[in-house]
Amino acid sequence: MITFVTQNIDQSLGFRFGKKGTHSSRTMMLAELAAVLSAVLPNGTRKDYADAVVEGNCLRKPTTATRRLSLQRLSELYALDPEIPIFRVLRKLWDADPSSQPLLALLAALARDPLLLATAQAILPLGDGLEMPRKSMAEGLRTTVGERLSDSTLDKVIRNSASSWSQSGHLSGRTFKIRRRVQPTPRTVAFALYLGAAVGFHGEDLLSSGWIKALDCTPSQALNLAIEAKRLGLLDLRVAGDVFDLSLDRLDPQSEGDAR
Repeated sequence: MITFVTQNIDQSLGFRFGKKGTHSSRTMMLAELAAVLSAVLPNGTRKDYADAVVEGNCLRKPTTATRRLSLQRLSELYALDPEIPIFRVLRKLWDADPSSQPLLALLAALARDPLLLATAQAILPLGDGLEMPRKSMAEGLRTTVGERLSDSTLDKVIRNSASSWSQSGHLSGRTFKIRRRVQPTPRTVAFALYLGAAVGFHGEDLLSSGWIKALDCTPSQALNLAIEAKRLGLLDLRVAGDVFDLSLDRLDPQSEGDAR
């Protein structure tokens, strides 16, 4: 069992839990997220993101109604609100390395959509080159939501989740979805460490949390990439003997500003 959460969480950080999720109607909307973040400056407000989608039509939707619905779904997945810590960190990491963006988006979506998170147990342990286990995905979803979803809705969640795992690079193929290994980066590991710390992982356990495993990353790889993230000024880390001292304040622009 891959563990993502070890304690009750302050949901003001931006995590969302329960039995409902955006993947009952949409995928993780990677292209749409990229378009919105390209249209708004990094210091933009919640209103700026809303205006970019609805008034500026940065997503090229034909009607105001579809623009508002897209804004709602993107906000469910990513918040699009600098008052929400998870979004602040995502936004800080987003622009510097486009190759990291699919995995950054996936991590945020896992934190904010219980339905997508429920499928992780079926996808992440799967060996490279093996076919997506649809039955295991359905079982994981039933464990999370019980009988709340009809069979047709459950099938739609599986299709949307499979698309999201494809957008992140974990799956490839159209008719048959095949597991592929993704490539973690210093920025994606930094975000995974931030999420892991927020849900109660401590010390070296942070290097083996579900957030790190979502990157197909071993603990030793995670440590090496965390050291590289330190070199990039994203976090503070000291490792010596039994000492594993990690500070993630640099990741959150608000915390970094408070520290100054």
